[in-house]
Amino acid sequence: MKKYTPSAKDSDNQDKWFIVDAEGAVLGRLASVVAARLRGKHNPMYTPHADTGDSVVVINADKIVLTGRKIEQKMYHRHSGFIGGLKSISAGKLLEKRPEDLIRFAVKGMLPKNRLGRKLNKKLKVYAGNAHPHDAQRPEELKIA
Repeated sequence: MKKYTPSAKDSDNQDKWFIVDAEGAVLGRLASVVAARLRGKHNPMYTPHADTGDSVVVINADKIVLTGRKIEQKMYHRHSGFIGGLKSISAGKLLEKRPEDLIRFAVKGMLPKNRLGRKLNKKLKVYAGNAHPHDAQRPEELKIA
């Protein structure tokens, strides 16, 4: 009898939903836990080329914490594609304007840069407040240690 390590397929994934409260959590530590859960690294059937992860809902994104002086010094850049089209915004201003994007950018940077990463990024739902429309999925609470 042959012994082999089974390789998971996307169809083998039982997608569970988790909810994470970002209140008082440090941005990078929260993002690494969320990215690992989206990727499926907690799963014994983890396969690098397949989606074996879960869906994650992050609430209270406006109450996230950045350590040190990152709130003033950390910059997020984007470019329009035109000459002189570089736009920059500090983490503090982004936290005021669009706090969901702060978490979304941090998690996106920890996912693979390919079509699997784009698929996994769609399974992340981030909300600034305490309310979210995903009660029907019965999300389990995920503690950030």
